[in-house]
Amino acid sequence: MPAVAASSDLERAIDPWLTHMRWRRDFARWRERRINQEAYQRERLARLEQIAGHLEGLRVLDLGAGMGGFAVAAALRGAQVVASEYNPAYCRITMLRAARHYLSLPVINAAGEALPLPDATFDAVVCWDVIEHVQSPDQVLHEIARVLRPGGVALVTVINRRAWIDPHYHMRGINWLPRPWAEWLIARRGRVKQGAAFRDMQRLSDMHYFTYHAFVALAARHGFSMRDLREEDLLRGTLYSPKPARRIARAALHRLGLERAAYRLQRDWYAGMFELGLVKQ
Repeated sequence: MPAVAASSDLERAIDPWLTHMRWRRDFARWRERRINQEAYQRERLARLEQIAGHLEGLRVLDLGAGMGGFAVAAALRGAQVVASEYNPAYCRITMLRAARHYLSLPVINAAGEALPLPDATFDAVVCWDVIEHVQSPDQVLHEIARVLRPGGVALVTVINRRAWIDPHYHMRGINWLPRPWAEWLIARRGRVKQGAAFRDMQRLSDMHYFTYHAFVALAARHGFSMRDLREEDLLRGTLYSPKPARRIARAALHRLGLERAAYRLQRDWYAGMFELGLVKQ
């Protein structure tokens, strides 16, 4: 398929999946980033290199590939990528995205709890914004461990059960409320998915959020040791805080020798998401 035709088809395929987010003030920019998702993967590619090394020739499973932005970006960097996605429409979107770069990218339609892939196939698995949506996080971690080679790594994001600003609904404090109260507020603010292309209509109470230590314990049961990638950034001096007030506070805490303790307190009781490296033992 010519790249121009694939790009046009890609926009038409994506748009129905974005309508439920029109309440966003930055909707036009947000939409553009979804259309050209592969162009905005620099930080995620750097994360993968942080735990897996050079991407050239790396065997990577993008589990829950979504609209394929990361899978395509990694393939363009020379990784040997397989994209796995439960939503058939997203599989088509990923193939259209790959086509506009003339990539032959394997895309499989599968649930993360039952991957049709051999044991010990991959050097790395990436699982972005997925764990909260699956039926069984425990079974997904089992499958990730199964398809990784010994010593392989997984790059996983996990939503904090205590997140002050919810990453899905962009509302403050709802994770500190009983779920029925939180869902009433979500509906009152008009942030439900009604009218979108989604069939599952996942409610907040249907998703899987974890405290940091609960997820560490779950991963350990599947033979993984844990790396907190943001804490590693902190210790290297590369953790960036965009707000000047936060940078000033961190500098003061650093001088007092309290920056790491403050980071862990913030991680456990405020942060929206954990970025974690899982190493298969």
